[in-house]
Amino acid sequence: MALVSALGLRHQPNAHARTGTIGPRQRAVLSPERFAAAKAEIASWPGYAPTPLFALDGLAAAAGLHSLWYKHEAGRFGIGSFKALGGAYAVCRLLKVELARQGIEASTADLVARKHADAVAAITVTCATDGNHGRSVAWGARMFGCACVIYIHKTVSVGRADAIAAFGAKVLRIDGNYDEAVRQAAVDAAANHWFVVSDTSYPGYMEVPRDVMQGYTVMAAEAFAQLPAGEIPTHIFLQGGVGGMAAAVAAQAWETWGASRPRIAVVEPETAACLSESAAAGHPVAVPGDLDTVMAGLACGEVSLLAWEILDEVADDFLIIPDSAAVAVMKLLAAGAGGDKPFVAGESAVAGLAGALAAEDAPEIAAKLGLDPNSKVLIFGSEGATDPETYAQLVGRTPEEVEA
Repeated sequence: MALVSALGLRHQPNAHARTGTIGPRQRAVLSPERFAAAKAEIASWPGYAPTPLFALDGLAAAAGLHSLWYKHEAGRFGIGSFKALGGAYAVCRLLKVELARQGIEASTADLVARKHADAVAAITVTCATDGNHGRSVAWGARMFGCACVIYIHKTVSVGRADAIAAFGAKVLRIDGNYDEAVRQAAVDAAANHWFVVSDTSYPGYMEVPRDVMQGYTVMAAEAFAQLPAGEIPTHIFLQGGVGGMAAAVAAQAWETWGASRPRIAVVEPETAACLSESAAAGHPVAVPGDLDTVMAGLACGEVSLLAWEILDEVADDFLIIPDSAAVAVMKLLAAGAGGDKPFVAGESAVAGLAGALAAEDAPEIAAKLGLDPNSKVLIFGSEGATDPETYAQLVGRTPEEVEA
């Protein structure tokens, strides 16, 4: 019996994917120099520690894979997701730039110590979010002392909105989808002289999202260093969304292993598959509709242009999965499949793993992906139960019960 049904699974190969080494197109977005700066900055923050990488040997055996590694981001800075690395890093970078324009040279320690409190408090950062990015921006704003306004769309849960507000941000809900919230945040920021700290890029807005993505490469580098000595994954399965995380991990993998990089597969919900549709079209396209999916953090209809500069040539495959596949994997991880340690993984954390396991139930797709008993698969579990109430409804147990 299949661990995850292939029913509803779709595969879109990327005709533009290439082998060889990373090129100038990708390094114009994310570079070794920018990575070094991000790593040094984030490692200096109070409470920094690499999140763990677990070998899911039981699940690997049950799925017919050689190895399965799971990077567990639930404990990242107490925020509950990898997003803590991106939004807060971009806030820090932005504040330093704006203070420098005022003739103030401030270090991170200065910001944390409120050395320039009045000047920093006069700066407002804003963004749109499905939940986790807004939480990271709000957390960064509180840590460094600036004001924060976060826009959420109509399907963001009350639990996620409350978690953002808990960091002192003003939360505004719009009657529209994620992409409409992005546009509203940009309009209001221009009118109020606020600073947008978005995880998606669009024409005329590139620098801050580049910093957000560069923060994510720290997670990737941690995972690669935590792999058993000499091991290189054959595959990395990554969540989609606007593409920022997938592009950051893929670029870091390309930098790390060059022509020996793993095969990269990006997985999206069937109602918000903007990356798959873009691969099919050969250029970025938008997906219309309300984008409603249980994988709330991936409910995005428009590709980040910066992310596409990377994914266009490094993502080998795109997979589309139904919500039922994500819920099935949440339950698998909570149960500790094959005797593995049980994990609390949020709805958006499991898309990559759901795509890999669903492909194992579809021999034709598995063959196209090169998945077989020799495959060594790396997964990024990008969030914990960032909305505990929703998690309990989907899994049938609370996060606390699973962890116990």
